[in-house]
Amino acid sequence: MSSAHPRSRTAVIYPDCDGKPIAENTLQFEWIVTIKGNLDLLFRDRPDVFIAGDLLWYPVEGSPKICTAPDAMVAFGRPKGHRPSYKQWEEGGVAPQVVFEVLSHRNRPPEMRAKLAFYERHGVQEYLIYDPQTDGLRGYQRINDELVEIPDMRDWTSPLLGIRFDCSESPMRILYPDGSPFLTLDEIAAQRDAFARERDAAERKRIAAERELNAAEQERNAAERKCIAAERELNAAERKRNTAEHERNTAIQERDQIARELESEREQAARMAAKLREMGIDI
Repeated sequence: MSSAHPRSRTAVIYPDCDGKPIAENTLQFEWIVTIKGNLDLLFRDRPDVFIAGDLLWYPVEGSPKICTAPDAMVAFGRPKGHRPSYKQWEEGGVAPQVVFEVLSHRNRPPEMRAKLAFYERHGVQEYLIYDPQTDGLRGYQRINDELVEIPDMRDWTSPLLGIRFDCSESPMRILYPDGSPFLTLDEIAAQRDAFARERDAAERKRIAAERELNAAEQERNAAERKCIAAERELNAAERKRNTAEHERNTAIQERDQIARELESEREQAARMAAKLREMGIDI
């Protein structure tokens, strides 16, 4: 009697790394970091936009060999968060809508044609390629089932991202929807340092102004105290003047009273003398 054993399934492994470097040179790496970092800033308030750099994307479940790692990718409708890789069937079937590739001297036309075919086949809506060595920019947009090259990338605005590519200068500039440029980490640090210096200068001005205000307040208080003291002195002088005026008036009244009394006495003496004379008495 024989027994049948069920065939065990082998778990499919989806590697988190393809063994390739993120970048071949510092210039390429700086552009990758700048694009990915500024996209993070652009959509920092959107919890439903996932952005990654050099993350392996597996579009087909059960086929780990079908994968690629865009230098930067944007998936609308997917939550932010860390992932070891982007497995499309675990992301509600949502393919990254926008991908960026930053070229190095090692990229060859066959490789780039294969990437274009991959992105076209698996649902990318916008595919942007930048070569920092030559300052060359190419772009593709999905029309029906094809990624069609955009004929003129000068001053082109991404319908999905809202960012604009200004090719009037070299190197090319990527601009936010408000017109401000994507900045490198060094430029962001320099801007932060400039803001810090301006903030410190403003704080020093505030402290100096506060000191001046306090000094002015002290001077005002001192002047007010002097004014109060002067007013008191004036009131005291006024009281002295009133007292002196009163004393003068009293002295005048007393003098007039004495004068009246003397006049009355003289009149009485004259009347007395007149009577005596009438009586024949000489005095």
